[in-house]
Formats: sequence, structure tokens, C-alpha cells
Amino acid sequence: QVQLVESGGGLVQAGGSLRLSCAASGRIFDITTMAWYRQAPGKQRELVAQASTGGTTNYADSVKGRFTISRDNAKKTVYLQMNNLKPEDTAVYYCNVKYRSWWNRPESDYWGQGTQVTVSS
Repeated sequence: QVQLVESGGGLVQAGGSLRLSCAASGRIFDITTMAWYRQAPGKQRELVAQASTGGTTNYADSVKGRFTISRDNAKKTVYLQMNNLKPEDTAVYYCNVKYRSWWNRPESDYWGQGTQVTVSS
């Protein structure tokens, strides 16, 4: 079984910063992709940023230049540094990892429980 523990959400004023973290543990042989998604009320879940094992990162256009994703492979942890936050960034943020439980097992997909980020104007 895999566990993802997210932290760092909260309430912040527009222009402020928050840092989210997500630590994975459990039966993990290796992790390929670690990512952050978000879902605002009444909207579909969308990709915010993702980071591959090789260091490649990808961002939604709406957060480019403001958010930075990073990962500590030794700690199996992914971070999302969010700067210059805007009210439209308000959402529940979810961590997602793609991993293998053993070398010969197929890749699996796992979601965190979500952490609320609220940006006031």
C-alpha cells in the first residue's frame, strides 16, 4: 500500500506565497512522475505542474513564472512553491504520483487526499 501525506495549504492574501509538500511512503520501488493538480469548485481537475525522474518539468500556462515544482527523490517528496498567488488559484490541490511497487510491476497511479489553498483578494 502507498500513502501520500500532503501539507502546506492554507489561506493567504493575493500576492502572497505558499509551499505545498507531498511525501510518499509504502510499497514503492521507484517513482516516475510526481505532479500537482487542482480542482476549483464547479470546475474539472487540472494539471498544475509535474516533474519527471529525469528532471523534466511541465507547467500549466496559468502558473508559469509563479509556481515552481521540485522533488527530493531520496525523500520521495514533491514540493510546489507558489508565489504571487491570485484569487483564481483558489482550489483544492492534489498530489499525484506514478510509481512501480516492484521492478517487474506495471506503473500505478496514486492520489493524495488534497489540501485547500484559498487566496483572498
